[in-house]
Amino acid sequence: MPETVFDVDVDAPPEEQPSPIVNRWHPDVPPAATIEPGEKCRIECLDWTGNQVVNDDSANDIRDMRLDPNHHLSGPFRVEGAEPGDLLVVDILDLGPFPDNEWGFTGIFELDNGGGFLTDHFPNARKAIWDFDGVYTHSRHVPDVRFAGLSHPGILGTAPSHDLLEEWNEREQALIERGPEAETAVNHETREDQPPLALPPEPNEVLLGDMADDEVEEAAEKAARTIPPRENAGNCDIKNLSRGSRVYLPVFVEGANFITGDLHFSQGDGEITFCGAIEMAGFVDLKVDLIKNGMEKLDTDHAIFKPGNVEPQFSEYVVFEGYSVDEDGTQHYKNSTVGMRRACLDAIDYLKQFGYTGEQAYIILSTVPVESRIAGIVDLPNTCVTVSVPKEVFEFDIDPDELNGHSSDDRGEAANPS
Repeated sequence: MPETVFDVDVDAPPEEQPSPIVNRWHPDVPPAATIEPGEKCRIECLDWTGNQVVNDDSANDIRDMRLDPNHHLSGPFRVEGAEPGDLLVVDILDLGPFPDNEWGFTGIFELDNGGGFLTDHFPNARKAIWDFDGVYTHSRHVPDVRFAGLSHPGILGTAPSHDLLEEWNEREQALIERGPEAETAVNHETREDQPPLALPPEPNEVLLGDMADDEVEEAAEKAARTIPPRENAGNCDIKNLSRGSRVYLPVFVEGANFITGDLHFSQGDGEITFCGAIEMAGFVDLKVDLIKNGMEKLDTDHAIFKPGNVEPQFSEYVVFEGYSVDEDGTQHYKNSTVGMRRACLDAIDYLKQFGYTGEQAYIILSTVPVESRIAGIVDLPNTCVTVSVPKEVFEFDIDPDELNGHSSDDRGEAANPS
């Protein structure tokens, strides 16, 4: 087993962890450990909420979630010899839950506390608990579904430089200042009942590892939230970035200051409920190396990755199509977000015919390794988006040929209350 360079305690609050937690991007966070190029290491991680969710049948912990301190991440790790302009090469060797903590959770967040991709259709908090059986998972809250997960870290990335951090904050603040009306006029995406356009620095409940308290107070005013992906990768939530994957990350500061966490047992493309993967605490085993002057050699200032070869082998899908026409019939111009919404809503309506509630179906699309694609983007005015649901994850047949005259069971009885 690789040497553990970062320890966590799933029974302790974030402020009392054996290794100091970080929950913002900032170039001056002191490294928690140093890793030599070519070295293998094990990094332990809390779930992204920092132990705020418990294994029970109530969604009150989702409803009452403190979002300001999220995500709770491990690091940063100084990579010996890393300099700005290099590429950090990260091989994901293995990851999984702790042996005595083999469960995870999925949440639907309310609009006034996080929201989600379809929050206007599903405004109430819900939670599903998933139990792990090796590579397989099932949930008492979503009956008759069992599948092999495609586990991956939702977040891995390098620290931004001071200049890059300032660029992030300026461009995201400019988006906020343009406002919903301007964004709607340009992109036809923002709805009054959707979450905010961006999340500026929030100095409340900032954790910056071993940084001195007086330095934290100043850094917190500029430290970037970990919610969106950016040039340093960060919160990409790419389900295929799993065991066997190799990731090339731009280096912006001396030592790279690599951070990871937000481990997912499984996720569908899009992670659409917001807390939409099967979130878990656990470990990730990595090997790190460097390509000196790699950003120039590969002509990139963004992350690149090669997927591994451990994806679940599904062979049959039911595929739903969505176009750039929203629910009220308004035509949009080549809008893939609207297309994705429509495909997801059609898939949810379809699964409801088998006795699931809309919330259960929403959770299924967010956790099962669903494949989503932009199928066509050139045929104006509509972009075609597909959402492909694997048939094998269900313990009954969801084939359209079987649905005709089908009498469904009431699987919604397992859904938990808010």
